[in-house]
Amino acid sequence: MNFVNIFFILLALSSLQPVIQKRMIEARRVAAIRSLEQQRGSRVILLIHRQESISLLGIPLARYISIEDSEQVLRAIRLTPPDVPIDLVLHTPGGLVLATEQIARALVRHQAKVTVFIPHYAMSGGTMLAMAADEIVMDENAVLGPVDPQLGNVPAASVLKVVAEKPLSEIDDQTLITADIADKAIRQVQKFVRTLLEDTIPQQKIQPENIDRIIETLTTGQVTHDYPISVEEAQFMGLPVSVKLPTEIYALMDLYPQPMTGRPSVQYIPLPYQSRPAIPEPAKTKIMPQ
Repeated sequence: MNFVNIFFILLALSSLQPVIQKRMIEARRVAAIRSLEQQRGSRVILLIHRQESISLLGIPLARYISIEDSEQVLRAIRLTPPDVPIDLVLHTPGGLVLATEQIARALVRHQAKVTVFIPHYAMSGGTMLAMAADEIVMDENAVLGPVDPQLGNVPAASVLKVVAEKPLSEIDDQTLITADIADKAIRQVQKFVRTLLEDTIPQQKIQPENIDRIIETLTTGQVTHDYPISVEEAQFMGLPVSVKLPTEIYALMDLYPQPMTGRPSVQYIPLPYQSRPAIPEPAKTKIMPQ
C-alpha cells in the first residue's frame, strides 16, 4: 500500500467521521428520551433553540419557534393518547405568534397532565407555552419573560403610550394606524393568555384571583420584552412554578450543544468538588413596583 492509497483512506475516514458522530449523538438522544419517558410514564417532547448567533458567511443566524416546529409538536401531541401525560422541555427565545398559539392550544386541549421543564430560559412565546402547562418546573436560576406584543422592534404598549401622551394634532396618520394595530394586538394576546390561565383540564392550575394580575404583568409592557422573570417573581404572580428539575433534563441538554465555531468561551472540569447545597425555599418577595 503506497502513500497515495493511505492518503485516500484517511480522507474517506475523515469525511465519514461527522456522519458517524451525528448518528451516535442521535442514538444517545433517543436513548435519553426513552429513558425519561419510561421513568415518568409520559410523552417527552423537546423544543430547543440555541439563541447564540452562529456566523455563516458573515451572516448571524438564530433559531426560534417556527411553523415547522408547530407542525412537529402538534404531530407529537396528536400521537399521544389522551390519558398519557406530556413533558415538554423548553429552551427558546420565543418565535412566531401563530406557531406558538397553535402549540399552546394543543397543550391545553390535552386531557392528561402537561408539565413544562425549563433548564435555562423560555422567553416570550416560550413563556406562553409554559402558561399552557399544568405545572412549570424550572431550574432555580432559569427565567421566563413577558409576552407583550411587539410590532417589529417596537413594543405595542410603547406605541399606545405615545398616542396617549402626545396631542392628536401632532400625531401622523401612520402612527395612529400603528396604535390601532397595537391596541388590537394587546387585547388579542390578553384574551389568549386568559384562555390558557383559566384552563381546568385535568384540574384548575391558577387561582382565579391571580389571573388578572398575571395578565396585567405579562402583557401590558410594564417592563422591557427581554426582562428576565425569576422563579420567585413567577411564584409571586401565582404561576404554578416549582424548582425540582430532574437531573435527567440537564443530561438531555448536554446532548444539544451549541456548534463549536472556535475556542470555547466557557470551560471547566465537570466534576463536583463538594456536595451541592440544598435549594432554599423561594422567599415571598415583592416584584418590582408597577
